[in-house]
Amino acid sequence: MLQSLIFDMDGTLFQTDKILELSLDDTFNHLRSLSKWDTVTPIDKYREIMGVPLPKVWEALLPNHSKEVRKQTDAYFLERLVENIRSGKGALYPNVKEVFIYLKENNCSIYIASNGLKEYLNAIVSYYDLDNWVTETFSIQQIQTLDKGDLVKSILKKYGIKKAAVVGDRLSDINAAKDNGLIAIGCNFDFAQEDELAQADLVIDDLIELITILPKM
Repeated sequence: MLQSLIFDMDGTLFQTDKILELSLDDTFNHLRSLSKWDTVTPIDKYREIMGVPLPKVWEALLPNHSKEVRKQTDAYFLERLVENIRSGKGALYPNVKEVFIYLKENNCSIYIASNGLKEYLNAIVSYYDLDNWVTETFSIQQIQTLDKGDLVKSILKKYGIKKAAVVGDRLSDINAAKDNGLIAIGCNFDFAQEDELAQADLVIDDLIELITILPKM
């Protein structure tokens, strides 16, 4: 059994899809009210780049806007995400808590490493009481490089972890595992892409599969 598991949040533990379109629509309606956007909400474009740090998201979605507008948009989007989480409009993926209970019973520490911002992550952790099982949640904001591999490295260093796996749905999670000599478990969930999952050591279709897989590691 592994010593620790490091989970991604969006598209792995939390069904971001349930509040993503809603929050993005809120945000682009806000931009329209300011006469700073005059076409459809770029939800498909956001799905393509899901998993990258938010500053890079706004560079992609608002390539012709100033840094100041992107910054203001980022702040507004965060407000809408947090409010929608606190209103119960999101959801965890099936079996998250069942798997967390199993891991804790088997002395496997749980960490979250996410490209999400602290306030956003804290809203999810608080609403779903994830602190009952999760040792610590880490945000990409804590790392100057905005590199998830560096974020995972900081977790390993802080807690003296030697054997672990990173569980996530995107290439940034898989690379974070590989960069640190860890096992990469890919999640074939909403935002996953086949070519990215092909680079994982293992791929699961439901988190409950971890209960079968982990004792063999």
